[in-house]
Amino acid sequence: MIRPLPQGIYAPLPTFFLEGSQDLDLEAFRKHVQYTSLAGTYPVISGTMGEAPHLSSAERTSLILAARGALDAANLTHIPIVAGIGATSTRESIQLAKEAAESGADFAIAIPPGYYAGPLMVDGMKALKAFFVDIAEASPIPVMMYNFPGVSGGIDMDSDFIISIAQSSPNICGVKLTCGAVGKLTRITATVNDPEFQAKYPRKMGHAPFLVIDGFIDFLLPSMASGSSGAITGLANFAPNTCVKLWELCKGVPGSGSYAEAQKVQNLISNADGVAIKIGIPGMKMLLNKLFAYGNKPRRPLLPITEEKGEEIIASRVLKDLMDFEARLVAESKA
Repeated sequence: MIRPLPQGIYAPLPTFFLEGSQDLDLEAFRKHVQYTSLAGTYPVISGTMGEAPHLSSAERTSLILAARGALDAANLTHIPIVAGIGATSTRESIQLAKEAAESGADFAIAIPPGYYAGPLMVDGMKALKAFFVDIAEASPIPVMMYNFPGVSGGIDMDSDFIISIAQSSPNICGVKLTCGAVGKLTRITATVNDPEFQAKYPRKMGHAPFLVIDGFIDFLLPSMASGSSGAITGLANFAPNTCVKLWELCKGVPGSGSYAEAQKVQNLISNADGVAIKIGIPGMKMLLNKLFAYGNKPRRPLLPITEEKGEEIIASRVLKDLMDFEARLVAESKA
């Protein structure tokens, strides 16, 4: 089944572990896949939020199979899966891409291998460009780039570099920008959305256009004005309906009532995202544990958040405001 790469809100799913053994808790994972996807978001598996560096290739495969099964069981057969294939070598990333495709993933996402960041950044980042092009050319599914300097040794791909990779490989289907650079986003979208560029550098698969997606949702409204195709945001793990609501409102014409409402929802989300960014994976797992009773521990060496810090987060006014808004949306949808 061919599933298009959609614009919209993507949920970077955490990986849940069983108490004690730290084995995968696939039951909790399946429930969360359905919870987030039924709200209208799209799953990203084995990414930063999913603790990808802590997972074996076999565990990544298990998560993809579990997600596809959960989606199909909920009559969400049309929902695509984006799977992380980031690894420290080109060879391993290609292997992960092939395994992801075989397991049911529709698209892959790869981050620069930061362990050898120094050598990768010399000579105009020639080696890094080859990393992405080689992976994309060998992958049976389209590949998205992932720019996140904070977890990739400080590697920050600029707009010219990203565009050059899009020109070099037709199987590159976009980029996730977790660098907060609206100017970079604007320069990329101005180029890749130009009909002349699209005619000269068509994508390999028609269902996978080149999308530029925010790694933060706290500036979705202004970034959509610059051509953003959506956001991959941790907030979608506990407020998916609100995130989707913002996406829909942002499509409104400036000056209209829906656009004015978009500004209000954007302010609500931006304030809450400021808290979510600070709490990281341990804080997110604590929050989801309070809401859904999933396991609250990340895989070591990461440690769970302290009970005191957890209570402080739960008491945050901006998070309470967001959850109240989420609850209202859910109630309205059932009315």
